[in-house]
Amino acid sequence: MIRGINIRKLLATALMLAFGLVFLLPFAWMISSSMKPEADVFQYPIRWIPEHFQAVKNYTDVWAGQYPFYLYYLNSIKVTLITTFVSVLVSCMAAYAFAKIRFAGSGASFMIVLATYMIPSQAILVPQFILFRQLGLFDTHLGLVLLNCFSVLGTFMLRQFFLGIHSEYMEAAKIDGAGHWRTFFRIGIPLVKPAIATYAILRFIWTWNDYQNPLIFLKSPDLFTLPLGIKKFADAYGEFYSLMMAASVSAIIPLLIIFIVGQKQVIEGISLGGVKG
Repeated sequence: MIRGINIRKLLATALMLAFGLVFLLPFAWMISSSMKPEADVFQYPIRWIPEHFQAVKNYTDVWAGQYPFYLYYLNSIKVTLITTFVSVLVSCMAAYAFAKIRFAGSGASFMIVLATYMIPSQAILVPQFILFRQLGLFDTHLGLVLLNCFSVLGTFMLRQFFLGIHSEYMEAAKIDGAGHWRTFFRIGIPLVKPAIATYAILRFIWTWNDYQNPLIFLKSPDLFTLPLGIKKFADAYGEFYSLMMAASVSAIIPLLIIFIVGQKQVIEGISLGGVKG
C-alpha cells in the first residue's frame, strides 16, 4: 500500500485491461477491414485507420447487392424477437409453477424436465423434422419459433430465482384474494426481473446465432435467417475479405446493442444468483 493505492489491485486492473485489449484486437481489425479496399486488407504492418476509406461501397455491396442481406436481417429480427418473448414467457411460467405451486408429482416432473437436457439436440432432429413436416410447419418461421419456445436451462435458472422469493409474499397475495396468475404477474415477475433480463439476452444471442435449426427446417431463400444468409454470401464472396468483414460487422451490431443496453441487468442477475447460490 503506497499513499492509499493498493499496488496489487492496480497491477491486477492493468493486467485485465491488457487482456481486454488483446481480446478486442480481432474485432477492431474486422471493423477496420470492413472499411478498406480489398487490396489494403492484408497490408503489413496493419493500418488500423484506413488510408483509403471504402466503407460506403463495401456496406452498400453487402446490403443492396446480389443477395438480399436486408431480408435475411429482417427475418432474423422477426424470428429472434418472437422466440425470445415466447421462450421467456413459457420459461417464467414453468419456473413459477415448479417453484411456488405444490402439486402431486411436482418434484418428479421437474426431474423429468431436467433429464431432457441431457439429450443432444442433434439426436432428435430427425423425429422433429418428420413431425414438423406432417404438421405443415416445415419451411416456416413459426416452426423455428416453436423449436425454441421452451428451454430447460431457462426454466431451471428462473426457478432458482423464484425459490428465493419469500413465501410470505405469496401468502399475503393469497389472503388478499389474488390467484396464481395475478401473483405471478404482480409479484413474481417484478422480483425476478434481473434474472428474466439475463435469460432474455442469452436467448436472444442463441437464437440470433442459431445456424443448425434454420439449415434443417428452412429451404426457401426468402425465409433464410442471417447465419444462412452469411453462409450463402460467403460462398459467393468468400475471397473478398472486406465484404465478408462488412457482413460480419452488420451481423454483430444487434448483439452489441442488446448487451450494452442490458448489461446492468445481466450483472445484477449474476450477482443475485451468486448470493443465492
